[in-house]
Amino acid sequence: MDASTKTVFDAALALPEAERAALADQLLASLSPDGDMDEEELTAELERRASEFESDPSGGIPWEQLKARR
Repeated sequence: MDASTKTVFDAALALPEAERAALADQLLASLSPDGDMDEEELTAELERRASEFESDPSGGIPWEQLKARR
């Protein structure tokens, strides 16, 4: 995490819980391809990914590798 990202992160942590939750929702929404995935679309996407992984687990990335990317 670079210095400016850390500054934003620290400022976000200082917000009240409800505001942090709203910010987290907005940030997550910004990660979807169209920025506007509703709950039904998100559920369908998660189910598709789970099914894909179940059919070929070799394509998965171990948790430790994902954590190391941060």
